[in-house]
Amino acid sequence: MHLKDISFIIPVYNRPNEIDELLNSFLNLKGLKDFEILIVEDGSTNRCNYIIKKYDDLNISYYFKENSGPGDSRNYGMSVAKGCYFIILDSDCLLPKNYTEILKKNLSDNYSDCFGGVDDSHTSFNSFQKAVSFSMTSFITTGHLRGGENSKNFQPRSFNMGISKVAFEKSKGFGKIHPGEDPDLSIRLKNLGFSTKLYNKLKVYHKRRISISSFFTQVYKFGIARSILNNWHPKTKKIIYWFPSLFLILFIISVCLLSVGFNILFLLYLIYFLLVFTISSFKNNLLVGFLSIITTFVQFLGYGYGFLLSFLSINIYRNKKIQDIFPKMFFK
Repeated sequence: MHLKDISFIIPVYNRPNEIDELLNSFLNLKGLKDFEILIVEDGSTNRCNYIIKKYDDLNISYYFKENSGPGDSRNYGMSVAKGCYFIILDSDCLLPKNYTEILKKNLSDNYSDCFGGVDDSHTSFNSFQKAVSFSMTSFITTGHLRGGENSKNFQPRSFNMGISKVAFEKSKGFGKIHPGEDPDLSIRLKNLGFSTKLYNKLKVYHKRRISISSFFTQVYKFGIARSILNNWHPKTKKIIYWFPSLFLILFIISVCLLSVGFNILFLLYLIYFLLVFTISSFKNNLLVGFLSIITTFVQFLGYGYGFLLSFLSINIYRNKKIQDIFPKMFFK
């Protein structure tokens, strides 16, 4: 596949500085840049159209539409794109210089109608961003559910995702749920007979602009979304999705048992977080290692609570539509 057949689809909402950094990383890519870039402004009040004017050397198309969520904005971008294969990126990502080289090799040697890449942290990221990246990508924290090793039937994430025009047209693209629209699309594509794969050498630097509170909110919604997806697609249920909730429940029990002198369970948690600290410190530095303890705990707390709340709510209110139970998880 040639780069001229590829369209990059990037939705953005009130983040012109992110688009500036992302487009600058496009300029630094090795080789030809005869691909198409579509920036879809999702009803922003702080638009990025003035940023795009700086990048005349890139083939950029800019579209502004009313706010309807990232999934619908990606669908809009794919519907007007000129390419036959679409690469979905988040606006807070940066591309390594060899991104398109690795992309072409994967699509030539290991083609898939839908793929997911991996995310990583860059040396320029601040310590908290590196800690969040570790918590969301390390085997010891997520078991590489978001990428890191070869995986059949991998559920791609939309920060670094590819989908063919044929697969998009047949599936109708992303749904209205957010977050969770990317694994939902992956599952529906599989049901339609398309393959999904992980390209574990194809990475982006995911520069998440978040705080502890916004990170909690994000992973809390991830937990809610996963339980909803389990309800929509029962065959995709896995015991591993329960681990954060079990982690949270057992942690509360371990703290309660301390009052009666039983500390073995709590000690196991201390050992686990010591491992998190050690591995993250070895990969980054001691400060990031310490922050990784906090971000990992927040991740388990938010995801576990969201998943459990969603599971109980869906089963308690069986006669209600999921959209009515969790209206903030859906765009109209």
